[in-house]
Amino acid sequence: MASVRTRAPLAACLLNISEGRKKDVVEKIARAAIREKNGQEHFPATVLNIFSDHDYNRSVITIAAPVDRLGCSVVAACTEAFSLIDMASQVGIHPCLGAVDLVPIYPLSGVSVEQCGTVARNIAERLASCVPGCSIFLFGHADLSKKQSLVQRRKQLGWFNRGAFQATHVIPDVGSTPTLRYGLTGVGASPYVMNCNVTLDTQDLAKAKKIAGSIRGSSAGGLKGVQSMAFPHKGQIEIACNVESLDDQNDLLKPREEAGYVSYSILGKTYYYVSPQLIESTVQKLARGCGVHTVGTALVGFTPEECKRCAVHALKHGIGEFWKARGGIFM
Repeated sequence: MASVRTRAPLAACLLNISEGRKKDVVEKIARAAIREKNGQEHFPATVLNIFSDHDYNRSVITIAAPVDRLGCSVVAACTEAFSLIDMASQVGIHPCLGAVDLVPIYPLSGVSVEQCGTVARNIAERLASCVPGCSIFLFGHADLSKKQSLVQRRKQLGWFNRGAFQATHVIPDVGSTPTLRYGLTGVGASPYVMNCNVTLDTQDLAKAKKIAGSIRGSSAGGLKGVQSMAFPHKGQIEIACNVESLDDQNDLLKPREEAGYVSYSILGKTYYYVSPQLIESTVQKLARGCGVHTVGTALVGFTPEECKRCAVHALKHGIGEFWKARGGIFM
């Protein structure tokens, strides 16, 4: 891959696919983002990270590129994923509705979230054309009419309870009625969303769900911008958190909370997110109150700043398979 000028506006996609048990399949999908079918690198893009979980049967592939080229890489990876993953036979403990379950576009530098919304809508339209039969709902800044959040759309569509999902009742924003093979895919744009998981040394799911509910941003005294669920995981329970970046235009963050939040800026706009350290310490405190201990915290991928830094480095040096090359340098 040829190097890319480092001042180009950059964006990222944390592509969520419903396959986490077949490494060869996951890596084939990741390579589709940066390579032609003949193996030659083509897109000025990089795959920064691959996170796969066997129990979840889910992988998150972090793709970064200049914003005007990201769509090509994401469409190529999604098209490959649709050809290799069959939702009719998919089994895992993590909620999902689509072979390609989630396609979120996030700004990294020099680009607005509104521009990312345009990229996301273009991706949705191209996927509907390239993969006849796929079904797509839009969220965030790709949802022009309402700009509904991902959580709002997922609740509407039954994402949290796959067993009760009724495909025939879904009217997609783009594409066809959901099929058994492809399922339903979410495509959208928002400020960066980080993933942070805390493991509890217990198998008591009721206690874990209570803890997860307490830290949600929607709960009284919860952590702003945090969405959380509890899953049985490798004989223990994992509190899985999506950590949103907030622009705080309504002054949601009180002065006493600011120490636990990290800020960064894009195009002069400042965003805040809860630090992994605050998430971990809050879960530890709540867990102790339930007579439970934590045994570890994992950041799935990168913070927004780390993602940008790794993207700039990888693109500058033409490293397409950065997930293999980074070796902990940036983490």
